[in-house]
Amino acid sequence: MQSVRKLLVFPLAMLMMASSSAFAGQQHVVSPTQLATTVAGAAAKQDTDRATVRKALELSEVQAVAAKLGLDLSRAAAAVDTLNGTQLAQAANAAQQVNDQLVGGASTVVISTTTILIILLLVIILIIAVK
Repeated sequence: MQSVRKLLVFPLAMLMMASSSAFAGQQHVVSPTQLATTVAGAAAKQDTDRATVRKALELSEVQAVAAKLGLDLSRAAAAVDTLNGTQLAQAANAAQQVNDQLVGGASTVVISTTTILIILLLVIILIIAVK
């Protein structure tokens, strides 16, 4: 019985030593460079989205619609910095659509029902985010 125990202990000890972290190299699933690049890219995307929303809020047409509805755009503009994740993406998407429709060098601006709804959606999302 004691010889069987010795036969099992030696291979078990070798197996445990071989699998220890001392013998394992520093392997990462994601390289630190790739991780840093991804984080920087996400931060840049959020900055771009916030700039898009701010640009839409600065448009005179958006300000006119907000004034007609009695909405405070300064409060909405302050809320832009607090948005993140899905809320920021939705607001940026709506703002981009507003920017695409209202900016472009046209000599006359016709605000369609769709544009007004998009502006309302943007303002509502920002006001909800402030609360």
